[in-house]
Amino acid sequence: MFFSKKKFIAVLAFTSLLSAGTHAQDQADSVSQVAKDTTYWTKEFSAGLNFNQGAFSSNWSAGGVNSVALGAILKGKANYLKGRWSWDNQMEMLYGVVKNEGEDGRKSNDRIFLDSKVGYSVSEHWDAYFSANFLSQFANGYNYDEDPRTLISGFMSPAYLTTSLGFEYKPNEEFVLRIGPFSPRWTFVTDLSIADNVEENYGVPIGEKVRTEWLALQLFAEWDKDISDNFNILSRYQMYANYETLSFKKIDHRLDVTLTAKITEIISVTFTSINLYDYDQDPGIQYSQGLSLGLLYKVSNKKE
Repeated sequence: MFFSKKKFIAVLAFTSLLSAGTHAQDQADSVSQVAKDTTYWTKEFSAGLNFNQGAFSSNWSAGGVNSVALGAILKGKANYLKGRWSWDNQMEMLYGVVKNEGEDGRKSNDRIFLDSKVGYSVSEHWDAYFSANFLSQFANGYNYDEDPRTLISGFMSPAYLTTSLGFEYKPNEEFVLRIGPFSPRWTFVTDLSIADNVEENYGVPIGEKVRTEWLALQLFAEWDKDISDNFNILSRYQMYANYETLSFKKIDHRLDVTLTAKITEIISVTFTSINLYDYDQDPGIQYSQGLSLGLLYKVSNKKE
């Protein structure tokens, strides 16, 4: 009987240890799973600051104007991918000013771009998606050809909020194309005084602050490519066509291009270009560009 008790106690002890070990493993697996879940997110953030200055003596024979320019850029991405579901978010903010001797300070760059998209994979390279993006600027813009200068734009004047439902083609991590046959857009001009200086008022009816376009098609394409370890090209194309006013000259096109070349770990050269055709703003093609040398700091958990 005594021997049986010893065997019983030994079996009981072994069972207890096995149970404790299994519980500990389950807890470890649970903690591991929670830690693993964070890898579903890919995050990237960069911030840059550039400064340019030019100075000439009063007797400089070639001529020139003393000037100072300052610019800043903030960019970020936070993308989630688990199974068939994805959620991609990006932010891009640029602002720059230039001051020439004898003139008031003027903007050299000004952009706010926010984009969020939820996708569900239907095949290897195709997703069904719903997205929303917002485009505006930080500060007032003026027409300096008139004296005194006149206000022609500002924050939320104009601003564009576009939602889109459709399909997305993504053959690799660098390129994406969205085709949204149902893409309502809201155009905002919250400063009513701008209509006094901008005849078209960015397509918003005079006296109103919002124009709604319910039936429209949006194409959105983006190419984000590291040509080398020190050189990146980011291009973004957007096309918007209102079904109700559909004609070739009334289809909106916008192409943004940013080239970034790293000289050292934190010093880089950045070229930005915006090319725009929007009949509700101007019947011609508009463009702006900038080239700067400055500091650029970037962090990312993206796997190489």
